[in-house]
Amino acid sequence: MRMDGADRARELEVFSAVARTGSFSAAGRALHLTPSAISRTIDRIEARLGVRLLIRSTRALTLTAEGLGYLGAARRILADLDEAERVIADQGAPRGRLRVSAAFSHGRLCVVPLLGDFARCYPHILVDISLTDTVVDVAGGQADVAIRFGPLADSALTARRIGETGRSVVASPAYLARHGTPRVPEDLHGHNCLNFNFRRAEPVWPFRREGRDYALTVTGNIEANNGETLGQLALDGVGITRVGNFGVVDDLAAGRLVPLLEAFNPGDVEPIHAVFVGGANMPARVRVFVDFLAERLR
Repeated sequence: MRMDGADRARELEVFSAVARTGSFSAAGRALHLTPSAISRTIDRIEARLGVRLLIRSTRALTLTAEGLGYLGAARRILADLDEAERVIADQGAPRGRLRVSAAFSHGRLCVVPLLGDFARCYPHILVDISLTDTVVDVAGGQADVAIRFGPLADSALTARRIGETGRSVVASPAYLARHGTPRVPEDLHGHNCLNFNFRRAEPVWPFRREGRDYALTVTGNIEANNGETLGQLALDGVGITRVGNFGVVDDLAAGRLVPLLEAFNPGDVEPIHAVFVGGANMPARVRVFVDFLAERLR
């Protein structure tokens, strides 16, 4: 009767255990089998091969020349099976270096705090994260995943929305005590308005009055390339700024910053996307990282 591969591999495992331990009882304990089951397996192997593999005595088991040859083959085959399973398992477990580019403020406040959990979930992935507000070339290989704010330009990259953020005009109580609180957007002309220095940023803030959206030009004496810096300047009483809510939510809740002109807030929402090179050959480490961000940041 022809045996299937699983039965044959089990026989090899039993024979190797007997040779290693020197007794049917010890081999049975190692494999959670009875000594009689071990004996029957050895008898079956010998009957099929037509040779004696073991010389059994009351004191010990001794391998015959044929048994030594069979043991060598059994060990090689079992080692090959272990190696094959290890290779397949490695393909299923995401691994390798994952280069991530995130905006400075959002990265520090929202992404970096999640990396510990991600590392525990995927210990074979090395996360190489860079915080910068410079737009990196993902298609050109500068990063595997980049986190982008706002509308996306047309490209061959795959984008997945992982969150969104609104924006608020804020100032510290100390600043407002010295300079007064603006009641309508036009009052900002008399205040130091701290703005972004991005090329895509304009010195205007959007507002809505009686259902109509409009842009108000603002001026100030400091500009920065990230919202965290602008938020810190506002905390220090330097001026008024308009930044993403994710960066000032704790300060607003604690009263260290005060929201201004909320009745005129246009409610604009800035989408947050992870962009990457998609397709059938996308590495598993990219897929699991994007899935992780989408789950945790939404």
